[in-house]
Amino acid sequence: MKLDRIRVSAILAAAACMAPSMAFAEETSNGAEILIPKAAEFVPALVIFLIILLLLCKFAWPSVMAMFEQREKTIEDSMDEANQARAHAVEVRKQADEVIADARRQASDIVLAARGDAEKERARIVAEAHTEAEDIITKAHDRADDELKRAYAGATDSIAKVSVAVAGKIVGDALADDPEKQRELIKKYLAEVGSLHA
Repeated sequence: MKLDRIRVSAILAAAACMAPSMAFAEETSNGAEILIPKAAEFVPALVIFLIILLLLCKFAWPSVMAMFEQREKTIEDSMDEANQARAHAVEVRKQADEVIADARRQASDIVLAARGDAEKERARIVAEAHTEAEDIITKAHDRADDELKRAYAGATDSIAKVSVAVAGKIVGDALADDPEKQRELIKKYLAEVGSLHA
């Protein structure tokens, strides 16, 4: 259909160029004669026109049509390439968006993991500090208890000696000679002192 339109346009253009020129015709008494060509001019012009038209259709027209077809094919190919490039660009953009979203997701996961690790480390450090503080307090209590026991033992020993000495003065020499009685008296006295402190 395109080819038919192009052929008709070419034929009309060639006919317009080949038609005898009436602009320089001689003036006659009747103005209508100017519009009608003379047979002597018209027939040779028509024959030449048909020969030129035949030569154009035979030799030039296929080349022109091949050029138009090639141009049309080139345009279609360019449009196909443009569409493919656009589709490829859309795909690349989609992949880039997915990569960016994945990177953001991974960064968020890393931040959350780091926060979790920091919280665990903080809890571990606090637990260690509590454990060390409890150990120090326990050791301090044990040391205080040891010191108290030593002081109590030293005081008990001193009291026992003083008590024996006082008892020996009061009772006399009867206790001094019998070590067995001294031990019994000391045990009894320590039991009484221990019950007073408890």
